[in-house]
Amino acid sequence: MIATRTRHILWPVLPSVRWYPLRVTSGLLLIDKAQDWTSHDAVARTRRLAGTRKVGHAGTLDPMATGLLILGVNSSTRLLTYIVGLGKEYEATIRLGAATTTDDAQGDETARADPASVAAITPARVAEAMTALTGDIEQRPSAVSAIKVDGKRAYARVRAGEDVVLASRPVSVSSFDLLGEARTDGFLDLDVRVACSSGTYIRALARDLGAALGVGGHLTRLRRTRVGPFDVADAAGLDDLDVAARLISPADAAGRLFPRLDLTDEQATDLGHGKRIDVSSDQQLPPLPAGPVAAIAPGHRLVGLVEYRGGQARTLVNFPTDADA
Repeated sequence: MIATRTRHILWPVLPSVRWYPLRVTSGLLLIDKAQDWTSHDAVARTRRLAGTRKVGHAGTLDPMATGLLILGVNSSTRLLTYIVGLGKEYEATIRLGAATTTDDAQGDETARADPASVAAITPARVAEAMTALTGDIEQRPSAVSAIKVDGKRAYARVRAGEDVVLASRPVSVSSFDLLGEARTDGFLDLDVRVACSSGTYIRALARDLGAALGVGGHLTRLRRTRVGPFDVADAAGLDDLDVAARLISPADAAGRLFPRLDLTDEQATDLGHGKRIDVSSDQQLPPLPAGPVAAIAPGHRLVGLVEYRGGQARTLVNFPTDADA
């Protein structure tokens, strides 16, 4: 009888791999952020769905807020710098009759008005107070904000027990409209629509409106409906999001944000190599814009953002091709 030896094969132990779907190309995503999601949550989810870590946002939304969050994917993150400072529009509910530590419903109540004082507030008084908060105003941001104080976020200092009072800053509220109102449990709830400059805090508007009426106020609902030319009606939720299908191409996105310069193939090649190009008279936009211009190559490809200098255009920001994004 012949003895046999069992041979054990030792297979290599492979490192765990996080699966990503097929990598998508560059573009902007309009996300309708759900309540309780942080902006970082939305970015992290999109990174997994898109199969790339090159995802950023054009301005945060508080966890309690819903609505439009603009994300850039791959090279289109270069457009986000130009979106952050655009005007915004919100719909919100302001509760009059109580003030909170955070100027919204997530904070602790610091003062509550007598119900009779709230009941005495007339539509005319509300309209007068809202008008006073419209236009170019000085606004003190809420203490619980992302503004840095000596290198540390204001909200982090508040959570650490510090008393934080931020300096007022100029903002512009182009419209502050009352959509409806309801009285309940000694409070007056105002549904409003606000169009404002970047950097305006709707929580601070709620606080200041309540203070002007002598009863205190805070925000109970906030929804961002517009950023520049982008509307929440065109946004999608993150559940089962098809990133590739929802991407706004770099050329389309830049075309909404800037004047457009249509290039020849030769001009596109020269700009891609960092050269200045001569712009013919029939290509120039009258009057010549002072800011960035979207340079679009044949095939509807964004080559970059350029600026005019005399009769020439030079690159401010270049954009890789989709293959290199």
